[in-house]
Amino acid sequence: MQPSVPAGPAATAALPLAVFPKDTRPLPCLLLSCLLLLLLLHLLSSPSSSSSPPPPPSPPHHVPLPVDASSAGPAPPSLAFLLTGSAGDADRLLRLLLATYHPRNLYLLLLDGAASAGDRARLARQARAGPGRANVHVVGDPGFANPRGASTLAATLHGASLLLRVGQDWDWFVHLDAGDYPLVTPDDLLHVLSYIPKDLNFIQHTSYIGWRESRQIRPIVVDPGLYLSSRTDIFYATQKRELPNAYKLFTGSSSVILSRKFIEYCIIGTDNLPRTMLMYYTNMPLPHRKYFQTVLCNSPEFNRTVVNHDLHYSKWDSSSKKEPLLLTLDDVENMTQSGVAFGTRFSMDDPVLNHIDEEILHRQPEEPAPGGWCIGVGDASPCSVSGNPDVLRPGPAAMKLAKLLAQRLTYRNFYSQQCIWD
Repeated sequence: MQPSVPAGPAATAALPLAVFPKDTRPLPCLLLSCLLLLLLLHLLSSPSSSSSPPPPPSPPHHVPLPVDASSAGPAPPSLAFLLTGSAGDADRLLRLLLATYHPRNLYLLLLDGAASAGDRARLARQARAGPGRANVHVVGDPGFANPRGASTLAATLHGASLLLRVGQDWDWFVHLDAGDYPLVTPDDLLHVLSYIPKDLNFIQHTSYIGWRESRQIRPIVVDPGLYLSSRTDIFYATQKRELPNAYKLFTGSSSVILSRKFIEYCIIGTDNLPRTMLMYYTNMPLPHRKYFQTVLCNSPEFNRTVVNHDLHYSKWDSSSKKEPLLLTLDDVENMTQSGVAFGTRFSMDDPVLNHIDEEILHRQPEEPAPGGWCIGVGDASPCSVSGNPDVLRPGPAAMKLAKLLAQRLTYRNFYSQQCIWD
């Protein structure tokens, strides 16, 4: 078992960041290694990363003041989360929101058209019920997203465009499904990402098509979710298509962490490549597992910013290559030791989620995962009072994630697994 390897204008454009050429610019990699080394040293010296028990809660009459984060390291980034689900997933999305919530981030919750209007309205009420939840939004009138067709990719691009419209300053786009769940706290994730360049794209990819050519590439399908107001399965045409020779096809997982600059390139960029790829993948099975990979690796501007890892843990059965297996309590040790940020996929209310809440996130039921921004008193509702969102208190899981990224971003690993044309 191993970790798994429409449109709307944006208000502002991302600041230009350096793209690392493969052979002529070793200095950025050296700088990157230094930054990651500083991160590891900082975590090693941080009291929050030790295994010692946390200090006892403050007495009721004392409200602790937030510590000054200016000397703790670089400014934390901001993440734009797209949390997607379907019928029966309202409670799962709410739980996922609370497990990933941080006031610095932006959240967009999308229940597709298969969910009832009542579930969508209830999700909107509960998601924004907590104090300071102005950074949480719910799509009110979504379409149908067939998990096997292009309507799922359309929903993802729609969500990304909405996040560009409502958010001015986020750095990475993170797409999570209702079956995903974090394996690090929000403070852990923000702290580690604050030490790496903001133009990196984390996406598992390969150009090895293999068995997918006959099952997922050459078949021509039609997704009724693109034009019907009801969920209908895709249907196959009798014809087959030839493989393209104008560009190279890549495939991978649907879990992505993409830079804002790349999302803007896909949504509002002047280059026609993203739209050409979208037209090509519209009539292909499972295009959401291929679209971003192919655009990234065929773009000279972005194909040197790709990290071949989606920071997710998943488990696959060699006899079935359709969906990852469900994760259970038996997988806890492997998940936590992997150092990744998220796990996929979990069944609803599985006991393993309670274990993650208690042992990793330290999250109480119906409460967000606590962090440096929580200055509430006592244990009942530690995040009932919000403090400085720039204060981060990373824990032991941040060290594992930092080590994983330090390994993946070494010069040899970074470039040797990057958009290889097999």
